[in-house]
Amino acid sequence: MSPNAETASHAPRDADFLSRLESIIGAANVITAPAEMASYLTEPRDRFHSKALCVARPASTAEVATLVALCAETGTAVVPQGGNTGLVGGQVPSARGDELILSLTRMNRLREADPSSNTLIVEAGMTLAQVHAEADRADRYFPLSFASEHTCTIGGNLATNAGGVAVLAYGNARDLTLGLEVVLADGRILSDLSKLRKNNTGYDLKNLFIGSEGTLGIITAAVLKLYPKPRVFATAFAGLRDPRQALRLLDLAHAVAGNDVKTFELIPRIGIDFVLAHEANTSDPLPARHNHYVLMELASQSDGLDARMGRLLDEAKKNGIIEDASVAGSTDQRSAFWRVRERLPDSQRYEGGSIKHDVSVPVSDVPAFLTEVEAAVTRYMPGARLVAFGHLGDGNIHCNVSQPVGADKAGFLAQWDSVNEIVHAIVAAHKGSISAEHGIGQLKRKLLPGVKDPVALDLMRSLKATLDPKSILNPGKVL
Repeated sequence: MSPNAETASHAPRDADFLSRLESIIGAANVITAPAEMASYLTEPRDRFHSKALCVARPASTAEVATLVALCAETGTAVVPQGGNTGLVGGQVPSARGDELILSLTRMNRLREADPSSNTLIVEAGMTLAQVHAEADRADRYFPLSFASEHTCTIGGNLATNAGGVAVLAYGNARDLTLGLEVVLADGRILSDLSKLRKNNTGYDLKNLFIGSEGTLGIITAAVLKLYPKPRVFATAFAGLRDPRQALRLLDLAHAVAGNDVKTFELIPRIGIDFVLAHEANTSDPLPARHNHYVLMELASQSDGLDARMGRLLDEAKKNGIIEDASVAGSTDQRSAFWRVRERLPDSQRYEGGSIKHDVSVPVSDVPAFLTEVEAAVTRYMPGARLVAFGHLGDGNIHCNVSQPVGADKAGFLAQWDSVNEIVHAIVAAHKGSISAEHGIGQLKRKLLPGVKDPVALDLMRSLKATLDPKSILNPGKVL
């Protein structure tokens, strides 16, 4: 049978299926009432409107395995869901109403903390904020970080190979994972919760599932890498002329501070203006206006960071790289700097429609890429406002386009595909990626054949057919 969900055939659902499901996880954990299912059926950007047969809330890996085996037997599609914070529709079902949502939020236990091995073993439903708290209790640091940490779950983070603001120093979710426990499409459990840093015993199977968005297996637990906890931070907000100067500042930061450079975020002035206009408890980070800004943070276990940051900024100013800068002198000021960055995505919605792009290009290409995108988009749509911000240190820019002032929102959003085509063509010219950290989900599934190597796509389809021959795992996503 083809793994394409649009041609997959699923058996009718009936009371017998729900009765058997209730016998596995308890009647209280099978949700069928529309009002109770509502929060599971929406997604943050309200682009996909879905229905479901039910929501199932298992409490253990054994329950997940038995549940999935039942779904395999009956041909019932399973849509894994964590905190429901995904931005490409990968965590919500189709509008058919015959799919089961598998919510993993009850599976939120810490299985083991091992400071000597620098590892945590956690269940998939633990929120990222809870993972941070468990690492802190072990006097360690887990570096995966982004604004939705109090809602998103580690299982979802791994299923999408999430990135965030610390990728520059520590890598994506894949780089922070040593082992996984996964329920396969036939209900078998792959138990590979290894804490080993060296283990050359064949294929590294965990990386098949990290980033697969629940289409190859359901992650139920993971071994996460921990790091020594940073004891000292130096955080600066710098104003500069353009992204080319930001790139020069990044090079200088690496030369002066080396591996202590943990965050390097590019923010345009328009983004600052949006935040100040619409978000409470925010303030302009510098006294004068600048075309662009960089939020830069150094972190270390040893003292001396303030002197290093001061030397870095002095040299940057002497060489004409930055126009001004402020270093956080307190925890409150550091939090204020970060609040500006964290509130930027939400502030855009008050300015009308926003066409989103989560893209990446080689770091050295970012300035040219942004110049080309702004010229092309405004040529196509005069008055459109480019709000390009994000992780300059790893080349991942959230290249969003806000509607012209006073434009009709619906009419603007109707141009989504056309604007995507313009931006993605420039991404391709720079040998970049149309999805840097959010995944493919439903939003970018039809775009994938146009940007992915055909041999790579064939291998992906072969893996899907092998691991999920009945196409019951998150159908209609990725492929």
